Amino acid sequence: MESSDQGGRIFFSNAGRTLAEEDEICLLSVGIDIGSSTSHLVFSRIVLERLDARYVVVEREAFYQSDILLTPYADGETIDAEALGAFFEQQYYDAGVDPDEIDSGALILTGVAVRRANARRIGELFAHQAGKLVAVSAGDSLETVMAAHGSGAVARSIRDQATVMNVDVGGGTSKIAVCFGGKVIAHTALDVGARLLCLDPSGKIVRIEEAGRRFGAELGLTLAMGSALGADAMEAFAKHLARCLFAAMRGGAPTADGSPLLRLDPLAYRGAIDAISFSGGVAEYIYGWEKNAFGDLGSALAAAIRNELAGWDATIERPTEGIRATVIGASQYTTQVSGSTIFVSPLNILPLRNVPVIAPDLALDHDEIDPIAVTTAIRAELQRLDLVDNDRPLAVFVPWRGSATYHRLDRFCRGVCDGLSDSLARAHPLVLVGDGDVGGLIGIHCREELRLANPIVSIDGLELKEFDYIDIGAMLDTSGAVPVVIKSLVFPAATADPGKVTSPGP
Repeated sequence: MESSDQGGRIFFSNAGRTLAEEDEICLLSVGIDIGSSTSHLVFSRIVLERLDARYVVVEREAFYQSDILLTPYADGETIDAEALGAFFEQQYYDAGVDPDEIDSGALILTGVAVRRANARRIGELFAHQAGKLVAVSAGDSLETVMAAHGSGAVARSIRDQATVMNVDVGGGTSKIAVCFGGKVIAHTALDVGARLLCLDPSGKIVRIEEAGRRFGAELGLTLAMGSALGADAMEAFAKHLARCLFAAMRGGAPTADGSPLLRLDPLAYRGAIDAISFSGGVAEYIYGWEKNAFGDLGSALAAAIRNELAGWDATIERPTEGIRATVIGASQYTTQVSGSTIFVSPLNILPLRNVPVIAPDLALDHDEIDPIAVTTAIRAELQRLDLVDNDRPLAVFVPWRGSATYHRLDRFCRGVCDGLSDSLARAHPLVLVGDGDVGGLIGIHCREELRLANPIVSIDGLELKEFDYIDIGAMLDTSGAVPVVIKSLVFPAATADPGKVTSPGP
C-alpha cells in the first residue's frame, strides 16, 4: 500500500498497478525437497484471480520436474552441499529458469535429513539462492499436509465426498494424513522408512539410522556396518516396519525396542476410511511403477505393506503423484497472496522472514470489542509459547468478524498494541495477518489514530491453518498484494544454532 495526501485519503494501491492487470496474478514457484533418500525439485506456475479483495488460486501447473538424485553425503552425518548445489544449479539451467524469476516457494528438509549436522545451514543457503522468497521449511506436520495435497488425497476427498487416508512412505519416515471435505483433519508421522538401513550391491550394510538399530534389536538382529543382511532378515525387518506403520494408521503408538516411533501425537481420527492412497518413494514399488533396487528396503517394505492391506476394507486408490507428492505440495500449496486492501509502511520493511505466528483467542464476533480482553489474550498466548522475551518480530492472526466501525477498530487496535507493548518497545514492526478484509483499515488506524511509530504490516485475505511461521514477500508489481509462504521450522537441537534449539534463523 502507498499513501497519498491528496484529499486527505489513503489509497490502497501499488505504484503502477492497473485494474486490468491486478485481476489476475501469475506466480512462478519452486518446491525443493532435500530428503534422507532423494532430493529433487519442481517448478510450478500458479495463477490467482481477484475475488472481491481476495486472490484465489484458479490454476496450478507443474511445468518442470527435475531428475531425482540420491541425496549425497560427504560422510555418514553430513549432506554433501557441493554435490547437491551442482545438481540444483543444473536443474535450473535445464528448466531455463533464472532464480530471479522465482516469486515464491519452499525448500523442505524432510524425514531424517533434517537431523543431519549441516541440514539447517544448507537449507538456508540454497533457499536464498533459489529465488526471491523461497522459504526453508522443516517439520513433520507441514510435510504431512504437503504430501496429502501433492498426492491428490485432499482433492479426492472433495471430488468423491469421501474420507481419504494418504500414507507417504519415504526413506526415513512415514506421514499419515486423513482428509475430508478438502482439509487434512488428522495426521501423524513416525520413524518407518525404506532407508533406515542402506546396503551396497553385495548386500552389506553401509548406513544404519537410529530407528533402524532399534528395529534390529527388537528382532534380535545383529546390525553392524559392513555386515550382510540376508534375505530372510530383510523380509522380517520389512514386515515389522509395516506392522508398526499400520498400527499408527489405526491410531496406535507403536514402539521399537521400548522407544516410541511416533514423531507427532497419535492419529486422532477413529472413524471409517473410504479410500487409501500411498505416496513417497516406497509408493513407486507399491503400485509397481519402479522395479530397480537402490540399496535399501523399498521393494521389501512395499511387499509387506501390500500384505497388511488385506485386512482393510477401504478402496486402494492411485495417487496423482508418488515420490514427488511432497515436493509438488511444497511448490503449489505453501504460497498464498494477500488481499489488495492492505497496509504496509514503510514498503522497505518487506520482505520479512521466519516470523512466528500466534493465534490468540480473540472474541471478535461481538458487537462490543473489549480491548482489555484482547490484550490479555495476546499476552497469554505469548506466555504459552514462550515468546514474551522474543528478540524478533512476530505476527498476530486476526480472525475479524463483524463490521469495521471506528469504535470497534479503535478498541481492537488499542488492545493489540497494549498486548504487544514489549515487542513494540523493542522497535519491532507490528505484523497482523487475517482472513477478512480489514487489514488496510487496521493498519491505517494504528498509524493515523494511535500514532504508532513502528513499521506496520497489516495484511488480510489469507487462509492460515497448519503453520508455525510465515515469510512475507515484497509487494507484487501491479497488484498491491504480497506473497506469503506458510511453513514450519522444527529443527532438532543438533542442527540448530547454539543456544537456539528450535527457533528460526534470520
